[in-house]
Amino acid sequence: MTAGAVFTVDGTTLRVRVFVQPRSSRPGVAGVHGDALRVRVAAPPEGGRANEEVVHLLARDLHVPRRTVAVTSGHSSRMKTVEIACVDTTAADAAISRLLLLPQP
Repeated sequence: MTAGAVFTVDGTTLRVRVFVQPRSSRPGVAGVHGDALRVRVAAPPEGGRANEEVVHLLARDLHVPRRTVAVTSGHSSRMKTVEIACVDTTAADAAISRLLLLPQP
């Protein structure tokens, strides 16, 4: 699995394909699932709560403000696209490295 299928950098925007596993007892980034980053969340997939937790977890793990992370597609699906506004391409590359090197729960 290559990081290119999971991550796309467009200028200063990092797009991440995310596969969300709701109602997990071990929330966090859990590696790669097919062509997406697997993110486990404790929240149920109701009322956007799982989406909010995805934003929170990614912002926390990337050390960026929550306002720079947004779910842009797949709001009611397990497969989502999340955009992260980065300062520059170096920051986007660093974010990719951080996500791929996180310890797996």
